[in-house]
Amino acid sequence: MPWFKRTKKGIQTPTEDKKDVPKGLWYKSPTGKIVDSEELEKNFYVSPEDGYHVRVGSKEYFEILFDDNKFKELDKNLTSQDTLKFEDKKKYTDRLKEAQDKTGLKDAIRCAVGKSMGEDLVIACMDFSFIGGSMGSVVGEKIVRAADYSLKKKIPLLIISKSGGARMMEAALSLMQLAKTSVKLAQLSDAGIPYISLSTDPTTGGTTASFAMLGDINIGEPGALIGFAGPRVVRDTTGKELPEGFQTAEFVLEHGFLDFITHRRDLKRKVNLYLDLVLNRPLREKVEKSA
Repeated sequence: MPWFKRTKKGIQTPTEDKKDVPKGLWYKSPTGKIVDSEELEKNFYVSPEDGYHVRVGSKEYFEILFDDNKFKELDKNLTSQDTLKFEDKKKYTDRLKEAQDKTGLKDAIRCAVGKSMGEDLVIACMDFSFIGGSMGSVVGEKIVRAADYSLKKKIPLLIISKSGGARMMEAALSLMQLAKTSVKLAQLSDAGIPYISLSTDPTTGGTTASFAMLGDINIGEPGALIGFAGPRVVRDTTGKELPEGFQTAEFVLEHGFLDFITHRRDLKRKVNLYLDLVLNRPLREKVEKSA
């Protein structure tokens, strides 16, 4: 039997013979560029034609930064509590359960320690897919514990921010994390242990107002939205038109809030090159060859 048949309406394909394109086979960037998903992954989840950095989470950043994707996750089972018994359209407990089931994550950040270009590194990476990467008590606590691990073991710390800001369902408890994380990062500084901050798209709200801007070196990804309030809020509040590219990583760099912007393919090399320099370590052969 042919895979099509002629009808009065033209050629039709029987339903059972239709072939669907597998989901995720292609990715379309905001500028309209189409890229094969396998090619996108090989290119560090960056669209090769337009350089658009696709939003990715801790899983992908760990793959990029840790040697052979080998690492030990820290405090992996820490979860949020509904101390305030918060409820809007849904109970906070229900939102947490839905986010955990959907993402497979316990909360909006994962912390791990492993080797990066042969040297120990602690990474705390936020996940926007978990309630918009919002900063609640668990995010603050895990950052503090990751910093404590860095202090104890004398290992550099990298925090990768990707957040909509403080978690409204935890109210003042969320805001307390700004001071809590800032104090702990000051202790790292006093101990002479490097802290690198990487701001990705988006990095906003209380995250920007605390640990995301406190790095010994602050890095951004190309085109990332970095700011406190979003552009629409700023425009409506000030009543003025905003400059072109307002709050992009490039705009923030131009105004002195970032040290540099790096393509994701160069991230591992540049992080380790900086650490070698500030820790007065010999520049490793791998770094020199890839420079």
